Amino acid sequence: MANGYGKGLLGATAIVVVLALLVHWIGIDALRQYQGDLWFYLQAHLELVLASMLASVLVGIPAGIWLSRPQRAHSAERFMQVFNIGNTIPPLAVLAIALGILGIGAGPAIFALFLASLLPIVRNTYEGLKNVEGSLKEAATGIGMTPRQVLWQVELPNAMPIIIGGVRVALALNVGTAPLSFLIGANSLGSLIFPGIALNNQPQLVLGAACTALLALLLDGLMTFASRTWLERGLAPAR
Repeated sequence: MANGYGKGLLGATAIVVVLALLVHWIGIDALRQYQGDLWFYLQAHLELVLASMLASVLVGIPAGIWLSRPQRAHSAERFMQVFNIGNTIPPLAVLAIALGILGIGAGPAIFALFLASLLPIVRNTYEGLKNVEGSLKEAATGIGMTPRQVLWQVELPNAMPIIIGGVRVALALNVGTAPLSFLIGANSLGSLIFPGIALNNQPQLVLGAACTALLALLLDGLMTFASRTWLERGLAPAR
């Protein structure tokens, strides 16, 4: 307990030191100057991330389940390449394609972020379900469970930690890629970063980049806490 408390205190101290250094580097005057812009672009950034992540989860998990079924064992990897489009093509190229199809603004940005976030969710769902022990599925079938019941009551609960890991990876990719949406007319923290680069405005640039990194860490921490709490409340598989 004392060891865990010490690690927690050390982590909190490190966070405070890093934040203090960032504030010193950016400057109080710059923080006051960009305070309104920061809140506006942070909200816009979150909207892009949440909308595209929701779409990725709603498509990726069912797709991973579909690919994991025994009848698709020989074709799953070929189908997986379809979901790899957003990661094989560079993010700027994906944004350019989305721009050409959907125009400028938040719509194409959400579509591009959706493609970029899709593969980790599909892949981890597929791998998580494939790695469920066969003996568990055989036992469930032996007591009279239907294939649907085996999926929902045995496979998915056992695969959930791996699926959540895929969602966390996708979330980190999404938050880090979202600033590029500025290049196709969507508001995000990139609206601070890229003008800061163009104008050689170091405080503005560092503010946008630091907030992007801190947002990724915060969302990952929230995701970890929520998933751990969810699993510890009896939703984890019984072995």
